[in-house]
Amino acid sequence: MGIKDRLNRLINRGSEAAPPIKPADMSSLEEEFQQITQKLDHERQSREGIGRFLKHPLRVLTEKPVNILIVSLPLALIVFIGGFMMTVQSYGVTVLFKSTVVDDFAVFAVLICVVPVALLDLKEQWRMTNLENALPNFFRDLAGMNDSGMTLPNAVHLVAGAEYGTLTPHIKKLDNEMSWGVGFVEALYRFGTNLGTPLADRSVDLIAKASRAGGDVSEVLRAAAKDTYEVVNLQQERSNNMLIYVVIVLISFAVFLFVIAILVSSFLTTMATAGATAVASGAKGFGGIIDIFVYKRLFSHAAMLQGFFSGLVAGQMGEGRFISGLKYSCIMLLLAWITFRFFI
Repeated sequence: MGIKDRLNRLINRGSEAAPPIKPADMSSLEEEFQQITQKLDHERQSREGIGRFLKHPLRVLTEKPVNILIVSLPLALIVFIGGFMMTVQSYGVTVLFKSTVVDDFAVFAVLICVVPVALLDLKEQWRMTNLENALPNFFRDLAGMNDSGMTLPNAVHLVAGAEYGTLTPHIKKLDNEMSWGVGFVEALYRFGTNLGTPLADRSVDLIAKASRAGGDVSEVLRAAAKDTYEVVNLQQERSNNMLIYVVIVLISFAVFLFVIAILVSSFLTTMATAGATAVASGAKGFGGIIDIFVYKRLFSHAAMLQGFFSGLVAGQMGEGRFISGLKYSCIMLLLAWITFRFFI
């Protein structure tokens, strides 16, 4: 017998002036209430914090680009610390000053930490761009069908059969929710939440408030379509105008790398040879022997640092977010490492 049946039985007992409830029945009900409360608490904990991560680890890690640092950052630290300890244990502390192995482990650790964030951020930006590009057409078509006399649910159902790229599954979900009896305003708010873009949130909030106020929803839909269209155009125009500065940053790094390569391969090599010859012949005042390894290592550090932070600057200038420049940082950091390890 379930808890609902027991409660009904106890209520009927009271209405029929039956004997008082037995302590055994009360204790049984309290135990069932406690079990239900524990299950609810467990379910709530599984939807937030560590419980949610343990239940859906992949979903949590890919929900936001920075969430992947939960895995990539400890892994990067393990690679660097493990490589550092193995190198020192095998070759001694002097290897830190005579070899670039530790520098290599540092570069690998940075790439392990940053590359997943850059890839997920790039994927998220593509998703947001495609969704926002399709929003004006969706709102415009919805307004046209509403003008023809259709109700908004019928208009959404008809529009759901069209093709809007990555926005199509979200429109079909909106149509399904409304067909199940969910109100237009509530379904629309869920639609905006699923899209997860600032532009969608603003447009959905405008349409929902106009629908609640009982105004002309068609005019509001057209206004939302015009607003989203202008915002998307402004974003594209800004990106196109700032592209030249991003290219300048990338070319500046390439020039810096080329100058260092020429300096090390020609000037420093000549100076080192001349200094060694002068010292061997007993000449004084030339400046002594030049340690090319020290200069190469110093220049490699300078090139890798400039490449990484120049990428962040390019992202801030080009897209208004420094995290979007991580893809440039990874490319330039890897390019500088390859150049000094294999060509200089």
